[in-house]
Amino acid sequence: MTELTERQKLILALVIRNYIDTAQPVGSVHLVDHYELEISSATVRNEVGMLTDMGYLRQPHTSAGRVPTEEGYRYFVRQLMGHPELPSTTKRTIIHQFFQAGMDVDRWMRLAASVLAHQSQAASLVTAPHPERTVFKHIELINTHGRQVLMVLVLSSGEVSQQVLNLAEPVSQEQLSSVAQSINNRCSGLNRGDIEALSIPLSTLEQDILKLVIDELNRFSALLTGELYRDGLTHVLSEPEFGGGDLARRAFRILEERPLLEDLLTRTVLSSVEDGVQVLIGGEGTWEELRECSMVLARYGAPGLATGTLGVLGPMRMPYPRTISAVRFVASLLSELVEDMLTD
Repeated sequence: MTELTERQKLILALVIRNYIDTAQPVGSVHLVDHYELEISSATVRNEVGMLTDMGYLRQPHTSAGRVPTEEGYRYFVRQLMGHPELPSTTKRTIIHQFFQAGMDVDRWMRLAASVLAHQSQAASLVTAPHPERTVFKHIELINTHGRQVLMVLVLSSGEVSQQVLNLAEPVSQEQLSSVAQSINNRCSGLNRGDIEALSIPLSTLEQDILKLVIDELNRFSALLTGELYRDGLTHVLSEPEFGGGDLARRAFRILEERPLLEDLLTRTVLSSVEDGVQVLIGGEGTWEELRECSMVLARYGAPGLATGTLGVLGPMRMPYPRTISAVRFVASLLSELVEDMLTD
């Protein structure tokens, strides 16, 4: 597209910021009066017309002002917005909240989803850190009732699996603890292939437990992302663009259908060789469910060990500067926490 003049860039930025705030088409007279521009409304009207012809703005009704197009939003995000940062006081508050969460990964995920939803006033999604290599850390075997035993499997990434097992016959807690200790001593720090290659004498119970461990490691290896945490869905439903319900239902498919979400993440942040925030506007011609929406996504974690994704889903008319800065900051904070946890 044609390169914009500095005045056109200013007017486009003002139209977009005003429309984000009000959800109402923006007129030339309003721009001059509201922002005290030192140019006439006729000049602004002419520039707005040119921006419309270039595809950055559109006129929803003949007598209405202008609203941004997908291309207008993309130009704003890539060329006009700069590199916004959250206020220092907001950053300190968020850091303090995570400090209070201690070393609890589940609390980190829930807090990250809550912070992103609050800062963006949109729907947030966070996937738990998923190991790039599935490595056994330890198991616990807990006698619950009769022949039933709870197996708790912990991976080196911090992911946890719990299963209730039905044994052929009752086994004492002392025996279970001994079996767990034996497996932990032999398997800690090994991946699935290493464990399968072990050639050591095992009791029947140890063999049975170890087979279940290998099955769980297989399951974790097959996953592309960790557990999904969501927040802020009511924020999206309250936006005027989603008043009819159909747009919201289509958009929520991304958050509700795991294969659809994993496809989107795989083709965006999970396949990117660069760290940083990615902004999807209007589905980018690929995801019909997001035709009237935008997503801001980022990857976090410790590369080579465990990584996760986080982001925000909202209307195309989202407050991009604050949303992008929130996603960037929370991703950076989670990366530090995950790296500290895995390298201690």
